[in-house]
Amino acid sequence: MDTRSEAADQAELEGDSVMPVSVDPTTVDDDRNQSASANAPAGPDAHTSGHAAAAEAPAEALRPHAEDAFAAELAALAAQDDRPRPARWKLSPWAVATYLLGGTLPDGTVITPKYVGPRRIVEVAVTTLATDRALLLLGVPGTAKTWVSEHLAAAVSGDSTLLVQGTAGTPEEAIRYGWNYARLLAHGPSRDALVPSPVMRAMAEGMTARVEELTRIPADVQDTLITILSEKTLPIPELGQEVQAVRGFNLIATANDRDRGVNDLSSALRRRFNTVVLPLPESTDAEVDIVSRRVDQIGRSLDLPTAPDGIDEIRRVVTVFRELRDGMTTDGRTKLKSPSGTLSTAEAISVVTNGLALAAHFGDGVLRASDVAAGILGAVVRDPAADRVIWQEYLEAVVRERDGWTDFYRACREVGA
Repeated sequence: MDTRSEAADQAELEGDSVMPVSVDPTTVDDDRNQSASANAPAGPDAHTSGHAAAAEAPAEALRPHAEDAFAAELAALAAQDDRPRPARWKLSPWAVATYLLGGTLPDGTVITPKYVGPRRIVEVAVTTLATDRALLLLGVPGTAKTWVSEHLAAAVSGDSTLLVQGTAGTPEEAIRYGWNYARLLAHGPSRDALVPSPVMRAMAEGMTARVEELTRIPADVQDTLITILSEKTLPIPELGQEVQAVRGFNLIATANDRDRGVNDLSSALRRRFNTVVLPLPESTDAEVDIVSRRVDQIGRSLDLPTAPDGIDEIRRVVTVFRELRDGMTTDGRTKLKSPSGTLSTAEAISVVTNGLALAAHFGDGVLRASDVAAGILGAVVRDPAADRVIWQEYLEAVVRERDGWTDFYRACREVGA
């Protein structure tokens, strides 16, 4: 875990100086009603974001934002939180950490854990956001980077929707700002014609912005963040103005270096972040606990019945994933070849959730080996040539000989035939 606290380099702005202006947060907030973000089509009728959009959303959202799904817990924490809060934070750093890690409040309110892992990692992440340093959550796919990012923003700012989703096609406007071209052509460059990005809105309102999959964004677009993170300003040269970040603003980025085709961060940009590495679950029991919790949450949101004794199949899925991921059986006696896939905790959650749906709709409601076998095969065999051989060797050398796994072996053989 890299928790560097090196002072951010002060980059010099070259060329003509821009004229600082005082940006009224309400001005930027009004722009939400005209256009959502640089990620969305520009125009006066573009959809709104944040809680303005939530008010217009269906009564039963398929996946509510963290601040909506856990509104009762956030309210309970705020009511009993008497510790100092940084400017514009909804909760104190202690309460934010409690929200993520779980606990019981003095009045008996139970706060469910959102992240199961080392407490120190969460504490470092939260304290980073309380400084002027941005936070980079780094880890292999499936280590809950996006999940932690969303819940941090929800607890700190009460709004996790100021989001830039990084892709290979993410433009510079998604991080800086865009233009309402109808107004631009009709009246020329003006504040009314400007479409603020989620980052610009966060700067003006003292909120937490999120950038997902930072390393998937082209390198020249990534570097747009350098001035924002070092100078805390966003120049608007077309207007001779700039947006200055107000207290409370910060940024959370997530990245992994396991996917193919990623763009490495420049050293100049990396220095602007405190990096926190989210590890894979350290033990089988910890990973089983994570998978069980998330499957239960997802199952309830999809109205799937709770599978009795499903913990046994969850443990099998987790064991298979961990052994193939580590290249070694849990007893340390047999070395294994690892497939090309990541076999992350997130994929285990997906396999078990799909199995639960199969058991509910096409079985007797009891989660069995036959319900998860197909999902495991799909997760393991990404390369049909190489991974299939690795999977067959694992089945014959490990699963076939393991006591109590006969049904699992037969189910996997049937779907792989």
